[in-house]
Amino acid sequence: MKLSQFKFNLPEALIAHNPSVNRDEARLMVVDKKTGAIEHKIFKDILGYFEEKDVMILNNTKVFPARLYGNKEKTGATIEVFLLRELNKELRLWDVLVDPARKIRVGNKLYFGDNDLLVAEVVDNTTSRGRTIRFLFDGTDEEFRRNIEILGETPLPKYIKRKATAEDKERYQTIFAKNEGAVAAPTAGLHFSRELMKRLELKGVDFAEVTLHVGLGTFRSVEVEDLTKHKMDSEQFIIDQVAVDKVNQAISEKRRVCAVGTTSMRAVESAVSAGRILKPANDWTSKFIFPPFEFSIANAMITNFHTPESTLLMMVAAFGGYENIMKAYETAVKEKYRFYSYGDAMLII
Repeated sequence: MKLSQFKFNLPEALIAHNPSVNRDEARLMVVDKKTGAIEHKIFKDILGYFEEKDVMILNNTKVFPARLYGNKEKTGATIEVFLLRELNKELRLWDVLVDPARKIRVGNKLYFGDNDLLVAEVVDNTTSRGRTIRFLFDGTDEEFRRNIEILGETPLPKYIKRKATAEDKERYQTIFAKNEGAVAAPTAGLHFSRELMKRLELKGVDFAEVTLHVGLGTFRSVEVEDLTKHKMDSEQFIIDQVAVDKVNQAISEKRRVCAVGTTSMRAVESAVSAGRILKPANDWTSKFIFPPFEFSIANAMITNFHTPESTLLMMVAAFGGYENIMKAYETAVKEKYRFYSYGDAMLII
């Protein structure tokens, strides 16, 4: 397929800049992938679509406060440093993005916080905005992490043009987040409240947790018309035997297996055995899913509404059927659904 086939008109006003008042009360569009039929619900109505022994696959990655603001030595210029991933724990080496990048060269030192709580030195250029930095810190790893927590901001996507707040710290994180390492939230999971999880549990729905540490590549635009030429950024994922057993049992019993979000879907589709069932994994994936694609694990999916020409929309179209999903998006715009990270949800069954 071609990039231009995923264009649609998205009014700026429909991009959500704040979360819904309650997690489970965002709007929910339900799309039947066989018939293309559309229903309009509230997210907590999802309870009515799942039965005992169905399985939901959740991404339990935890977002860390990846956006730091420091000052360059001598000039004192304010520099944004976005932590992407830790390269070496002992040496405290990190892969980062800096802005404005033209001011930051190898050898520069950056100072963060009152009394220079953290100091970092630039040790390499990786891309036009990318740098490798080394934090010059002699304390324990626990103390270092605490300082990042103090200095860092919730890494809201750039399109949300406001400062992150205390509310964002809670709401840009799923309630089942455990394993720190993501620089963006697995947003379909943001709609689950503790009460809804409990009600699903009481109904007998099981949860299989996987981890995929979401990187900034999730927001990267596609710049080639021929989708086979697009390369995805690699993201680390982990699937343990407990999750594998739950999912494979549900598959064997022909239950509903629902991937909560594109990140959960990418993780499980990156760990398919020769027998087309799930296998344990601790690896990196750069799998790019776009139509046509034969899915092996999940037969249902929960996702948010994504922006035009995004890789996320392409995956959703591969799962729900291109015509169904583009029609559903046309309806979403007409019905003023909210789009993107803090937006409304879609269930594809």
